[in-house]
Amino acid sequence: MPKRLKVEVWSDIACPWCFIGKRRLETALREFPHGDEVEVEWRAFELDPRAPRVRDKSLSHNERLAKKYGVSVERAEAMNARLTGVASEEGLAFDFDRIQSGNTFDAHRILHLAKERGVQDPVKERFMHAYLCEGEAIGEPDTLQRLATDAGLDADEVHALLATDQYAAEVRADQGAAHQLGVDGVPFFKIGRYGASGAQPAELLLKILDKAWSELPAPLERVSADGPVCGPDGCD
Repeated sequence: MPKRLKVEVWSDIACPWCFIGKRRLETALREFPHGDEVEVEWRAFELDPRAPRVRDKSLSHNERLAKKYGVSVERAEAMNARLTGVASEEGLAFDFDRIQSGNTFDAHRILHLAKERGVQDPVKERFMHAYLCEGEAIGEPDTLQRLATDAGLDADEVHALLATDQYAAEVRADQGAAHQLGVDGVPFFKIGRYGASGAQPAELLLKILDKAWSELPAPLERVSADGPVCGPDGCD
């Protein structure tokens, strides 16, 4: 069996630094000689579990941030301007004027379905881009179904999921695992046995990938020709 390196990333769709961190991880993986042998899993982390599906639109995003962090609206605008500039360096066009923030629990449930269907990364990408760059209401079921379908999931399957509590336990398990690791902010990268908090530079992520890869056990190497064996259909 070839060597495989597992990378787990805890993040939230409603997290600008998480999208920037995703881009930086992708840059590191492109430069990593063994990028094809890396498995990336996106794990759930809710920044505001009590958020409604769609927040009151009477407040702008900057006004909401100012209220949340106890700063002036001007300070919130400056924070978002900095984020927009950093995102631009990663090829992302954040549009905070259009953001419709809301609850992300259902989005995380869909990401678990996407993992089972082999399209977790495209769905994660679609959700984050839609929320941070396109002003989509990521807490609305109809919006989620449309976006997930855009990224490769079956519309009927997503609709059925949203009508139940499917994958709710898995989302809570992700968040429990984050708690056990001491994660109190995202993105958080677990690369092999190493953890890195925050949207780290691609150069640092690449160094961690190299170190984690070097510590993987060597793949199985056969040292002789096959001998007689017994299998499900009998013995040689």
